[in-house]
Amino acid sequence: MSFTDHIEDLRWHLIRSIAAIIIGAIFVFTKIDWVFTHIIMGPAKSDFVSYKWFCRLARFTHMDSLCLGDIKLKFQNTAMSGQFMMSMSSSVFLGFILAFPYVLWEFWKFLRPALKPNEIKYARGIVFWCSVLFFAGVLFAYYILAPYTINFFAGYQLSPDFQNIITIDNYYDTMTDMVLGLGLVFELPVIVYFLSRIGVLTPKIMRDKRRYAILILMIASEVITPPDWFSWILVFIPLYILYEISVYISERAAKEKRKKDAMNE
Repeated sequence: MSFTDHIEDLRWHLIRSIAAIIIGAIFVFTKIDWVFTHIIMGPAKSDFVSYKWFCRLARFTHMDSLCLGDIKLKFQNTAMSGQFMMSMSSSVFLGFILAFPYVLWEFWKFLRPALKPNEIKYARGIVFWCSVLFFAGVLFAYYILAPYTINFFAGYQLSPDFQNIITIDNYYDTMTDMVLGLGLVFELPVIVYFLSRIGVLTPKIMRDKRRYAILILMIASEVITPPDWFSWILVFIPLYILYEISVYISERAAKEKRKKDAMNE
């Protein structure tokens, strides 16, 4: 294919991906009142399911600090079109999350012809595993990170004279940054596996550069989370665990590559 043909092919993959996101957004928009009340605003309510889980865990472990207190937050809209634009952006954001496996599949179909047969074999199941990890990151951010973050800031006051009245824009931006950021960062093991199978990355490199990787993970955790130490630690720990899992995955992939190369000699 010529360069122009590749661009044309990419254009149709993008069109189909955008169409899938729009379909998902339309579906969400038809239920936007319920979606915003029960899903987007869910972690900001005291009866959110995660708070019940945390309290049960606190009773089981005898760690009362795990049981978060009641949330007392007030929200406000400061723009005339704020609520309408919020419903539109929420629909598109959730439409993207729903359509993520299909978008990834379209991206994979575009890249596949450029790969060698052995690279395609190494990447088998990549759409499935990338989707699983993405949704794992989204769920972790929504059910674990968001409740602790919101509870912390809702109860934090410099003085009793100040009330926490949060704009819906600020709340929404905080939620989307956490959810989308964690969803994308959780793709690390798949990326490491693919790079290790084609020989770009090795477990020795990952072990030797572990200090630099920890620093990068610390910075990424700070970018993803609001500026409080607890949320930062809550994100850094699973990211570091993912990195150690990735080292193991890289080692397995490198062994498979060496075995395959030995058979071909």
